[in-house]
Amino acid sequence: MSSLSFNGVRKTFGATVALEHFDLEVGDGELISLLGPSGCGKTTALRIAAGFEIADRGTVMVTGQDVTNMPAHKRNMGMVFQSYSLFPNLTVEGNVEYGLRTRRIERGERQRRVGEMLELVQLGAMAGRYPHQLSGGQQQRVALARALAVNPQLLLLDEPLSALDAKVRASLRDEIKRIQVEVGITTLFVTHDQEEALGISDRVGVMSNGRLEQLDSPIEVYRNPSSAFVARFVGSMNELPGFVVGPDAIDVAGQVLRTSPDRTGADHTEVLVLVRPEDLAVSTVVDTGLPGTVASSTFQGATTLIGVRLDRLDRLVTSSMPSSLAPTVTPGDRVGVVVDAIRAICEPIGA
Repeated sequence: MSSLSFNGVRKTFGATVALEHFDLEVGDGELISLLGPSGCGKTTALRIAAGFEIADRGTVMVTGQDVTNMPAHKRNMGMVFQSYSLFPNLTVEGNVEYGLRTRRIERGERQRRVGEMLELVQLGAMAGRYPHQLSGGQQQRVALARALAVNPQLLLLDEPLSALDAKVRASLRDEIKRIQVEVGITTLFVTHDQEEALGISDRVGVMSNGRLEQLDSPIEVYRNPSSAFVARFVGSMNELPGFVVGPDAIDVAGQVLRTSPDRTGADHTEVLVLVRPEDLAVSTVVDTGLPGTVASSTFQGATTLIGVRLDRLDRLVTSSMPSSLAPTVTPGDRVGVVVDAIRAICEPIGA
């Protein structure tokens, strides 16, 4: 069953089209991330779900009910913002209790629910503290507890981690996923950070210019991007010029690479072949693959990044290899680069 659905939603702000033909189904208990660059429409979609914005066209359904024109205060939503938005004059306990008070929940039930939520976010010992006495990560956990305290139908998260430093961000990301699974709440998470989206989501929706480019599992979005935009936005890509020589073959600098059928386009089309760094392997046998000269070698623990300038293309590419398999090379060494193009994206040059 779908807990949240957008059907043909359009939203404009003056001459700017924020969403166009936007369709999305979020399943019961599912966490979907909307990922994309600034201005792609992801926050607008979230605000429409919350009722802070009203769609120009289309419908928004929550558990089968049409809420398209329903005001925000009548929608049972839990919202967590980037800026925490805690009440500075209220304690942690008071902040979490706030939504329950406004709903006139009986005092004993309020106290039970607040205690339950603070234990869930592991802040039970800090109930009497004020927001200024907490770290950024702790404040965001209070905001999450406050959003969940009212038993919302949906949890909406608007870039909740972007104000935190990298270490706290990674830790709280895992906490949000743990809590979301434990509570079983349907969640829409908006972010511009691909690592967050891939690490937390059941499915990721990559957005561009107000439309969903791809909606799929994190591994499918990364390994099988549906377009050149998705390929470039999610992870990094090497771009190799070539031309199509068959339904599953591309010529790159005189070497024929095999790719998935129907990804190439018409024969003789000039293309950019987009290949992930982990699909390039470096060999000290120079005539294996495309010859080149090592520009850099960076040990990163489990993986090693090797930059190689290819002779025939005069282009720098990056290979990411397991450190246990990576050759020991230094700048100036001659190597060969083997390209696995089976998952490559081919973009016609000039398209």
